[in-house]
Amino acid sequence: MNVFEYFKKKGIDTIDSTFYSKINIWDSWYRSNVRNFHQYRVYHGASNYERCQRKSLSMAKKLCEDISDLLLNEKVKITIKDEATAAFVESVLEAANFTVQGNEYQERKAACGTVAYVPYLTNMEIDDQGRVVSAEVKLDYVVAKNIFPTAWENSRITEVIFVFEKTYKRKKYAQFQHHKLEPWKDEATGESLGFQYVIENSVVLCTSGAGRELTPEEWNHIPHFEGLAARVETGSDQPQFVIDKLNIANNVDEDDSNPMGISLFANSVDVLAKIDLEYDSYANEFALGRKRIFVAPEMLTNVDGAPVFDPHDSVFYQLPEDYFKDTKEAMHEVNPTLRIQEHEQAINNDLNLLSFKCGFGTQYYRFERGSVVTATQVISENSDMYRTIQKHEIILGDALKDLIRCIIRLGQTANVAGLVLETDITIDFDDSIIEDKQTERQEDRQDVAMGAMSLQEYRAKWYGETEEVAEQRLPDQSGGILM
Repeated sequence: MNVFEYFKKKGIDTIDSTFYSKINIWDSWYRSNVRNFHQYRVYHGASNYERCQRKSLSMAKKLCEDISDLLLNEKVKITIKDEATAAFVESVLEAANFTVQGNEYQERKAACGTVAYVPYLTNMEIDDQGRVVSAEVKLDYVVAKNIFPTAWENSRITEVIFVFEKTYKRKKYAQFQHHKLEPWKDEATGESLGFQYVIENSVVLCTSGAGRELTPEEWNHIPHFEGLAARVETGSDQPQFVIDKLNIANNVDEDDSNPMGISLFANSVDVLAKIDLEYDSYANEFALGRKRIFVAPEMLTNVDGAPVFDPHDSVFYQLPEDYFKDTKEAMHEVNPTLRIQEHEQAINNDLNLLSFKCGFGTQYYRFERGSVVTATQVISENSDMYRTIQKHEIILGDALKDLIRCIIRLGQTANVAGLVLETDITIDFDDSIIEDKQTERQEDRQDVAMGAMSLQEYRAKWYGETEEVAEQRLPDQSGGILM
């Protein structure tokens, strides 16, 4: 089906479809499978074409892997002050496999510019008044191609449609989940309560054009959508979704107000293409430059007429009888010169350009012995890498906090006891790769000894605690811990 035809039929406005064509291009580079580039044809004359597959260094994938590992890894600490709330949030994230999926979707964010996290309630128990008695909080992940903003302000998406694709009995379906703000009134008094988020669901059978929209009765017979409500009133003016994108201005769309993010390598596609051209040529250098031995016909068989050489050995080539009449040679060996150094230099030059354009600085990647290796040295705080990571952590930090508060609100809706919405949340990103932690910690110890930093500040910084918890755990004069 055509999603944009469906939107047009329903009167829904979103970002122009041309932007999603760019997302598809970025995704094809991420997968090293770009149409009309990685698959190409070579002309051999007389309308004879050979189909070829261009070899790739897959640097788009490598860039996304590396930025993902730098932004969200196992060393990132999320500290929630209230213990009961912290335990609940941890259980939800663990059930959603966030340790693995969070890192994976940072990679997908770098590849296509935007991802979304959508918490929701499931297995709900409802009382006679329609109120939620209990429920479980789950988490969905959405990639850029399935995110369609319908309202935004200052590059912040306020209303959005998420598309979830499912297959049942070899038929494809698409669930459209529309999060939008609507006026909210007290049902009893009619008094205005401001605005609340409403989630409207629809299910479409993917056929040609706009597809065929199913009724709730129809989709309830499909296991993937069984129990799906057509409309959910959240009772909150806070969104039940979180948009996460790279902190890079969107310059690929003619509409400057486009709130979607762009790929980490959106402005480096030409460099990726040049690197793959060079790498493909580098690989072909060995195929085309292998040793060849040209032999006269009489050398191919012995006196009994049996073959002297293996007929499947591609080293030996037969030449006409009169080819060697001037040189009087029976065999002639050819060893083409391989342009190894020239290729490696060209690839390294473009790797430096690629890493610089994507915010990693120069010399982050280098091509050695036919493969790419990554620089392992500690990078100073003044480097391009440090500034890039710090910039992306601004949006990621806010996204993680928004996700946690959204999970807490849903937990309160599900009547989970003891949850505190306004508890302090601290995100301690792992900067050990881009700064010398040992040196910084030693400097902080010296500041404590000099009185320039308090023990409370030191504990909060290095033990991932809030300042209140750190103060409670300061050692007393006898060397014990104050609890």
